[in-house]
Amino acid sequence: MKPLPAFLLVLGLAGSAVAAEVSAPAINWVFPLFSKEGYRTVLARGSEARVTGEHQFAVVNLNLTFFSGDAATTVETIILSPAATFLPEAKLAHGEESVRFIRDDVEASGTRWVYNHGEKKISLDGDVRVTFRAELKDILK
Repeated sequence: MKPLPAFLLVLGLAGSAVAAEVSAPAINWVFPLFSKEGYRTVLARGSEARVTGEHQFAVVNLNLTFFSGDAATTVETIILSPAATFLPEAKLAHGEESVRFIRDDVEASGTRWVYNHGEKKISLDGDVRVTFRAELKDILK
């Protein structure tokens, strides 16, 4: 078997070093997102985060805050979970462990969940509890 040229060995080692760096967690991770106009749209935080794929993070103690994306910077939704996956470009988050979903008009908690901010929708599959803080007209009609 013919030995590899030295420059290929160096490239291989450099690739290994980059892979090792990517798998190291970011401690006290903060990931803000802004609109084209420069207004805050999302603030993602966690005590630890790892890159798990292209545009995907595994986060410990996830705290997602979604803003209105305008000059008012009104908080629309807060998501809290001890362990979750966050996909910032898709504005999706999901996890198997517990989640707490907080808005002015409703609060929900549960497990095995998916949140889609584009649709403003959360799906909960276990231990679900929902509290409405809004008037529900004709709910039983």
